[in-house]
Amino acid sequence: MINFETIIGLIGGLGLFLYGMKLMGDGLENAAGDKLKGILEKLTSNRFIGVIVGALVTCVIQSSSATTVMVVSFVNAGLMSLMQAAGVIMGANIGTTITAQMVSFKLDAIAPLVIGVAAVVVVTAKKKKTRDMANIALGFGILFMGMGLMSSSMKPLADAQWFKDFVLVVGENRFLGVLAGLAMTAVVQSSSATTGILVALATTGAINMNIALPIIFGCNIGTCATALLASIGTNKTAKKAALIHLFFNIGGTLIFLPFMDPLIRLVESTDSNVARQVANAHTIFNITVTVIMFPLAGYLVKLANKILPGEDEIEKEGAIYLDKKSLNIPIVACDQVAKETVRMANKSKENLKLAMKAFMENNEAAITKVYHNEKIINALEKDITDYLIELSQLELPEAEIKTFASTYHVINDVERIGDHAKNIADLAVEKINGRIDIGVEATNELTIMYNKTLEALDYAINMYEKREIGNKNNIEKNEEEIDKLEKSLRGNNIDRLNNKVCSPNSGIIFLDIISNLERIGDHANNIGKL
Repeated sequence: MINFETIIGLIGGLGLFLYGMKLMGDGLENAAGDKLKGILEKLTSNRFIGVIVGALVTCVIQSSSATTVMVVSFVNAGLMSLMQAAGVIMGANIGTTITAQMVSFKLDAIAPLVIGVAAVVVVTAKKKKTRDMANIALGFGILFMGMGLMSSSMKPLADAQWFKDFVLVVGENRFLGVLAGLAMTAVVQSSSATTGILVALATTGAINMNIALPIIFGCNIGTCATALLASIGTNKTAKKAALIHLFFNIGGTLIFLPFMDPLIRLVESTDSNVARQVANAHTIFNITVTVIMFPLAGYLVKLANKILPGEDEIEKEGAIYLDKKSLNIPIVACDQVAKETVRMANKSKENLKLAMKAFMENNEAAITKVYHNEKIINALEKDITDYLIELSQLELPEAEIKTFASTYHVINDVERIGDHAKNIADLAVEKINGRIDIGVEATNELTIMYNKTLEALDYAINMYEKREIGNKNNIEKNEEEIDKLEKSLRGNNIDRLNNKVCSPNSGIIFLDIISNLERIGDHANNIGKL
């Protein structure tokens, strides 16, 4: 049986290993700034470049799981296609082998010195860049100290009869080795950690390549658990990216299982040290699998589409029409601003519809959509404003100057309409949670005012989109009708409260709703008058 000291040492060593790896990765990522995410976001459709970038990014952040999770999030946001994602995922598997190569060298003897020097620098350095570099060294030292602790803790395993029996079983049934590697990696959420444990065991002489290789195969499949978990709650395309990661790693294992003996002989010829053999096996396996599977990326995408048919509508949080290259042709840039502003206005109108649907029908899904759209509206306001500032530096055609100037006011009014729609969604939450019934009469009155407000908003957006000067009589008539409705409905609500036809809570919510609708009408009329 395993003694208590072995368990404590293994857990402590693994903890130091994982923490050191994270500290080193965070330091490298901070030193690189936002360039890593920028590189991933701006990938071309060239899958070969994707493989290279995936490998480089994983080398820096020291985690293929983190890279794959990042890829899933980019696919979810519509910033990356499935074909681009496939290339990056393949590269990530190569990049993660660097950690195994690193830990296979016995550097735990100098780890305390590295930790001591780096810790002093972290505490005393004033420059952030210096601290980032020191954190990299600190993580490096902690990682190797963890490796040393794991190795020393596992020495008794080599003589334990139960472990010898386990080694014998895995040696005879490699499928069990694959399952063991899969389970270990799924639990610790890091293939590098599993490989680190194998290196530590190899250092003690407890295992050979016949045992280690199936576990390496399994850990490559187990690392998919992180991406699969990250895909929960994302759109269908992001889930497909996580599936591609799973297919790639399962496919690689299935390809190599029949050729395990030749691979073991190849790996054993690379170095006499079993710890180095483990690291080399990890590298050779992942590079070879990528070379074989690279031409098959299209089939992996098709398989993912077959299992999860259909596409979700992916909406980018931010502008889709604004292109800085268009600034060279101001008239085109102005047209792009108008398109983006109309898109923002329609998004606010959609939010008004969703918010009222949520309120009238107690629809929680509509509330969630409102909050998501609100983020898009806020992002659009910033993007359009930034673009307008750049556009203001250019010489604009006289015909565009008025539209350009009015757009500042339009996006402000549109953003406020979005805020009022969110307020209504908040009131819907209050109504649902409090199980508040506002009554049939109040519901009918709200429907009348909502329809009139929506009509005013439709008119205003149409005027802006067609770049027509609105009929002031129609605009003023809309505003007057909405104001009269708000005043009339406020009086009706007070009567219901006095006659105890409705509860105070429902009365307060009713007043808040008509107040928000009246303000939306004001902002719509502001847009129509510009």
